[in-house]
Amino acid sequence: MNFYFAPLEGITGYIYRNAHNQHFNHNNITKYFTPFIMANQSNKLKSKDINDILPDNNPDIVLVPQILTNNADDFIHTSKRIARLGYEEINLNLGCPSGTVVAKNRGSGFLAKVTELDNFLDRIYSEAITRISIKTRIGKDDPEEFYELIEIFNKYPISELIIHPRIQKDFYKNSPNMKIFRDALALSKNPVCYNGDIFTPDDFHRFTNEFPEVGTVMIGRGLLSNPGLIDAIQYNVKLEKEKLKAFHDQIYEGYQRTLFGDRNVLYKMKEIWFYLISRFPENAKYAKKIKKAERLADYEQVIERLFQEDVV
Repeated sequence: MNFYFAPLEGITGYIYRNAHNQHFNHNNITKYFTPFIMANQSNKLKSKDINDILPDNNPDIVLVPQILTNNADDFIHTSKRIARLGYEEINLNLGCPSGTVVAKNRGSGFLAKVTELDNFLDRIYSEAITRISIKTRIGKDDPEEFYELIEIFNKYPISELIIHPRIQKDFYKNSPNMKIFRDALALSKNPVCYNGDIFTPDDFHRFTNEFPEVGTVMIGRGLLSNPGLIDAIQYNVKLEKEKLKAFHDQIYEGYQRTLFGDRNVLYKMKEIWFYLISRFPENAKYAKKIKKAERLADYEQVIERLFQEDVV
């Protein structure tokens, strides 16, 4: 089984990836995907985006940059700049359900514009200089939209079709539509990867029992909640508190080096703890204290007490 680490805007940047790769990967993660880069036609990428994908900032990591756009010229222009850094695969984001993204017909909002999407894919694949994979939802408003979308996808040499079987309007509510996913496996002419709601080893084993033919899964929120999830899946290894603390400390130190001021560092750490706090039995109490911390010294006191607790 190949495991991919899904991107999450604001969290899974290079500081987080390096810490995860060092403490939890053990060659289990086949690919890490970057949070989306907004494509444009300027001569330079934003410094934030460049720093995130610089090979020197991602040593020993197989990284796939992800692009968000509905403009073919912007995609092509941006992909050329990314390819100059040595990347051989770029991922197109057709999955983001954010309202601000969808309102501009990007991410999963682009799925509702089938003619425009078809023309867009025709352009980017005809001028591709790297492999192009696609991360998609199954539609914007209705799961039945997928059957028209798969006909479009099948026209193009998609290196991998990563399917999160929800519609945009679901966001992360409701259950993944496994009937549509099963149909996707039968209908797709391109390799298919599954993404969605794998939070525990039991979730993974239920999925593989139902879909033994699937050889690749992408996990996002499950790994954010339990960075050692793949060790638990493959080797039945329990998450170790000492390893989790070292992982946390590396991220925290990285943000202190690269960000200015307590507020900016705390903002990033609080985003991470939104997911990670579930590893601790007394999570509600500590989540409230982390949220209220306004200085690094206050935060450090809370974290020191938190790591005196057991992890689950």
